[in-house]
Amino acid sequence: MDKGLWKWITSASILATMCCLPSVVLVMFGLASVSTAAALSDTLYWGPFRWWLFAATALFLGYGLYRHFKADGICTIDDVKRERQKVVNTTLLAFTITIIGYLIFNYVILELIGIAVGLPWEEDAFWN
Repeated sequence: MDKGLWKWITSASILATMCCLPSVVLVMFGLASVSTAAALSDTLYWGPFRWWLFAATALFLGYGLYRHFKADGICTIDDVKRERQKVVNTTLLAFTITIIGYLIFNYVILELIGIAVGLPWEEDAFWN
């Protein structure tokens, strides 16, 4: 995978965490109280917004894959059929890395930072 696709994968993983990232950032910079940030995080995480973020993440990553394959000269359906193994493997790898990146960033890194800044996430942490 080239450097451009890694940017799309990383961006897609961060986009998927936007239900929790704003709360942590707002508290870190003193722009919101802990209770306000916790309420915002709960609203974004448990509401329909999370599913919109997942859909946007899939579209974002799909567009990144489209640009990646177009840059490789895979532009038509016949090209895709001819390079089927490469397209399938790259797509599966990109989606897998995006999901793993999302899980690590959201449920480990943001969770630890959120707990450190005072958000009430320790009880719900996956390691408890």
